[in-house]
Amino acid sequence: MKPQTKLLWILPALVIILFSAMTVKQKKIIFFGDSITQAGIQPGGYVDLIKKELDPSKYEVIGAGIGGNKVYDLYLRMEEDVLIKKPDLVVIYIGVNDVWHKLSSKTGTDYDKFIKFYQALIDKIERNGASIVVCTPAVIGEKKNGANEMDKELDKYSGAIRELATKNKLPLVDLRELFTKYGLANNPDDLAKGILTSDGVHLNEKGNRAVADALLPLVK
Repeated sequence: MKPQTKLLWILPALVIILFSAMTVKQKKIIFFGDSITQAGIQPGGYVDLIKKELDPSKYEVIGAGIGGNKVYDLYLRMEEDVLIKKPDLVVIYIGVNDVWHKLSSKTGTDYDKFIKFYQALIDKIERNGASIVVCTPAVIGEKKNGANEMDKELDKYSGAIRELATKNKLPLVDLRELFTKYGLANNPDDLAKGILTSDGVHLNEKGNRAVADALLPLVK
């Protein structure tokens, strides 16, 4: 084979190799939670806002929220909705229903079981090779100074998530603290809803923006 002919064969191969080396592997991010995350994939939701801030050639963003879910629901559907998809990062945002349903339907999650299921989530996701960001549940009612009926329980469960984050050396987005501080500064009439939520639990436009802004630095 003549040198010129050999060069014609080699050059395309070199181009393919160089292009492959330059191509960045797309990172897969899954937001794992309840109805707040389910709504978050809608236009203007916190997952949608984050997705719009990220380069689609570098990131694939997936919402895996189901209304009414508690921590053990996440554990039961983790294989199908998370692990099988081989994510690089999983954002866990759960806990509101574990507390709220104690009041609304008497089907909440006992504190010790909440911790055990949450730790089991962390263990299985990490064994699957993904990084994790955890979030505390924000509010069940937006009145200030502990005036909402479930504030004490919500603080307790949020504290458990903080401890799990420390124990497992995980990044924490403390939405409970963020929303509480925001309410103190921006809820002069002590309203139960309408500040960062539409109904005291689910996020309104400002709430979605606040959650997206809090998560974006860690997601990036």
